[in-house]
Amino acid sequence: MDGPGCRAALQSLIGAIEDSESHGLQAHDYHLDGLIGSGRCDATRELLATDAWLALAAHLHAGRVNPLTVEPDWTATRPTIDAVALLERALTEGDVAGALERLAPRDPLYAELRQTLARYRGYAARSGWVGIGAGSTLHRGDGGIRVEQLRARLQLSGLLEADAETDASASATFDEPLENAVRAFQRRTNLEPDGAVGALTLAQLNRRATNRIDQARANLERLRWLPEDMGRRHIRVNIADYRLEAWADGAIERVHQVIVGKQYRSTPSFSGRIDHLVFSPWWEVPRSLAVKDKLPLFRRDPDALARLGYVVIDRDGRVVDPAGIDWKALSANNFPYRLRQRPGPKNALGAVKFLFPNSHNVYLHDTSDPGLFGHVRRSFSSGCIRVESALDLAQWVLEPMPEWTREHIDAAATAGVEQSVVLAEPVPVHLLYMTAVSDGNGGVRFIDDLYDRDPALITALDRAPPIVTH
Repeated sequence: MDGPGCRAALQSLIGAIEDSESHGLQAHDYHLDGLIGSGRCDATRELLATDAWLALAAHLHAGRVNPLTVEPDWTATRPTIDAVALLERALTEGDVAGALERLAPRDPLYAELRQTLARYRGYAARSGWVGIGAGSTLHRGDGGIRVEQLRARLQLSGLLEADAETDASASATFDEPLENAVRAFQRRTNLEPDGAVGALTLAQLNRRATNRIDQARANLERLRWLPEDMGRRHIRVNIADYRLEAWADGAIERVHQVIVGKQYRSTPSFSGRIDHLVFSPWWEVPRSLAVKDKLPLFRRDPDALARLGYVVIDRDGRVVDPAGIDWKALSANNFPYRLRQRPGPKNALGAVKFLFPNSHNVYLHDTSDPGLFGHVRRSFSSGCIRVESALDLAQWVLEPMPEWTREHIDAAATAGVEQSVVLAEPVPVHLLYMTAVSDGNGGVRFIDDLYDRDPALITALDRAPPIVTH
């Protein structure tokens, strides 16, 4: 069936497919070659157009990649739509392209990422990228061609002003302004700002525009995975950015710095619901930590048990006097005990923990070592998430329960007796992994891919499109 209305809808769809590139998708995945042509609406072209619209609608609204294929622990509910009904309405209203555009996430970061993607595509087209040669760590006072390259790279990124009067010898010297620019770059990418160009900093500096294009595409996709309803009051943790946000009614009410898992004990990405808090918690030491971390400590320093408040429990659940244990005779394969740590200022969980039942035994908690929050790169934990100023977050979580005043919270936190509080309103919590975040000025800040999760997602985005069921 042919006609002006059909041809107009077809041209509108072709425009939307071409614009899918601005969302980090690939136009050729949506029958673009088969749709471009005479513009006639023959049966074959109509069939292709229908399939293309439905596939693009599904991918814009809920993501092109199944998150479980790259994030096996993902539990957030992906958005759902009745794509067929939407297509019928779009055709009736003559709004084929607009209906598709409205399916993409409304998150401000999504719009910022699309703009950033376009900008870096422009950089890639113009070329002119400056790389830094391989070599040993660069420090202030060093000189040579690699320092010249470093200076040019930071000038290109806008972190260092070019000085037309600087002579060749000065441009090849690692001076104080250059060190300050390196520190600024390290802070922007979530690297420790030591002012030296070591392996991690060099890798980030040598990211080309094409690398940033892929990074933007990966994070656009992650935003499409998020549920439309995150919860009226909810918590988001960006693992890669070491940042927790407490949201209410569409706005951020609190921000906390966090500590996340080491690379070999990485914090998983998933969603849950905080249903209770525990003040003055005991810490049940996971067996893996007990044999890998605590057993070597107690071999070296048996007095650490009492000093740090640990209790030893045998297989029958009885408390054992640690003085009667030959710690040096024990091993990872021969450790017939459980370890628990009493509430108190030395307790690893601090004054409060936030529990959301999950198969990973991951939760949020306070810490007895707040000095670690002074680091920029905070991957120090064994998988759980340590929260700075955790009692302030507890106060926010408990707001719907007015009997829990700050005085009540502080008393429970220092009582030394474990107390569990069931929430009247459970709080959804989303553990996310975003390697591109808002810079607070309408732009995007790319950060270090802490757990190296981006490559698998980019590879999945580049594969042939999955079959979409309608």
